[in-house]
Formats: sequence, structure tokens, C-alpha cells
Amino acid sequence: MYDVIIIGAGPAGISSALYAKRANLNVLVLYHGESQLEKAVQIDNYYGFSQGISGADLYHNGIQQAKNLGVEVLDSEVTNIQIATEKSYLISASSGEYECAALIIATGNKKLRPLGVKNLSELEGKGVSYCAVCDGFFYRKKAVAVIGNQRYALEEALHLANMASAVTILTDGKPSAPLLQLLEEAKKAFPAAQKIAVDERKVTEVQGSNKVSGVAFADGTPLACDGVFVALGSAGGADFAKKLGLSLSGDSITVDEKMATNARGVFACGNVNGGLLQVCKAVYEGGVAGLSAVEYVRSLR
Repeated sequence: MYDVIIIGAGPAGISSALYAKRANLNVLVLYHGESQLEKAVQIDNYYGFSQGISGADLYHNGIQQAKNLGVEVLDSEVTNIQIATEKSYLISASSGEYECAALIIATGNKKLRPLGVKNLSELEGKGVSYCAVCDGFFYRKKAVAVIGNQRYALEEALHLANMASAVTILTDGKPSAPLLQLLEEAKKAFPAAQKIAVDERKVTEVQGSNKVSGVAFADGTPLACDGVFVALGSAGGADFAKKLGLSLSGDSITVDEKMATNARGVFACGNVNGGLLQVCKAVYEGGVAGLSAVEYVRSLR
């Protein structure tokens, strides 16, 4: 079991890892996909770089710095977080399952919506959801759809399949070959996965007035369903927060001055907390979260 697991390898996540590791804790960093920092062509307003530095260089230098210190860093997509015991959390990822005493969420935050889908925002809370763990219970023996085409969408669909009568993953026009392969593997291990189907057609509208009644495709045909779950890309900070029952302000996780959330042993730092979306803030909050995690883990001993 790890003392601390950090989700996210940007400035906030890596900074927290450095402080936790230097306190002699056993630290694991899990990350997946492209960081927002990597997209920055040139950064000229961060301390210590007189000629500036590219976002990609700063990002990869940070990861290498953590590895040089002995931090275990894995490119692995986190799909679920749950309470394991009174003093630990279980993280499910594409590379396996990992248990920890303290958890730091540093994923950044992005609430992705399918482009061009009518009524999606209007029907949020009326059949449109972003969390299967939170809202799946309301769709027992009903038909639901999940919009997404990656592992996270399948994980949400598998959770729903235990309750719903039928689950259709809508790839919204995206290729489904990798997803279909994952689904076939899931069907061998989980009987409920037999309820899951995949549809590649482009979604244009969520139908319904006061509640969801179905979706419409670009070819004009409808699909009847009682709920639509959005699971685009990889899970973000708000997705994990909802699964753990963390307090949110909009899509930002609520923390105190020690970067602690309302759940014991869970901390959050960087863009996932909202506010100033800059590297300097992420590094500061990462340091605070790392030290707070150290204090928490030591209190358990």
C-alpha cells in the first residue's frame, strides 16, 4: 500500500509528490493524456527562466525531477476511486488497482460536453448526468445511454449495467474499435456487460422537455432512453469529487487553507480548485497539499 497517491502529473501533482517523497513517504503518481501545460508554446511569466520555457519542457522536466527523486510515476488512466477501509482508498486504473492512505487530486478540471448536442445543458439534472455512481440508482430497470468512446465511458457503462435494463455507449461519431475490444474483454468477466451495446452515430440532440426521453442522431433516427450520462475523455477532478462525495463549487473542488477536502485524507490542488489558473499557483498549492498529506499520514502511525 502507498502512503500517498497523486492523480495528475502537472505542476500541482509533481510539486506535491516532491514534498511527500522528501518526507520519506511511499508515493505514486498516476497520470494519463495530454496536459494543458504541454500546449503552452512559451511561458515567460514563471520565476527562474530568463529566456522563458515551453510548457512541454516544463511539464516533462517536472516528471523527470520526480522520478530522479525516486517517485514512482505511471502513465495509467484512473477510472474510479472508492473507500477501501476507514484509513485507505482504492484507486482503479488501466494498469491495475492501488491502495493508499492519503489521496491528492491534481488532475486539472475539464467538464467536456459533446459539441453541437441540443438540449444537453438544459436537461442536466433532468436525465443528463456526469456521474454514474451518483445517479445510476435512479435508472434501475431503465434504458440509459453513455456518451464517450474511451475506457472511462466503458467504466461508467459497466456500473450502470448492474442496475439498468440496457446501456448504449454512444461514441458520437468517433471510432469504436478500441472500445469494442475492451467491451469484449469485459463481457468475459462481468455478466452484466452483456447489456451494453455500442453505437457510432453522431448525436445531435437530447430529446425531452422536463426529462430525458431519448437522443436523436444525425441521420434523423432516435434512440429511446431515460437517462444520458456524459463520460468524454478521461475522468476529471469533478468526476472523482462526485464519486467521493467531496464538496464542489461549480466544477471546482472546495478545500481549506491546507488543501484538505471535506473527506479525511483527501486533498486537492491546482486548477481542480479553480481560481488563478497559473503554474505559480499550482506549484504553491501542490507544496501545501504534499505537506498536508505528510502530516495526515504521520498522524495514522
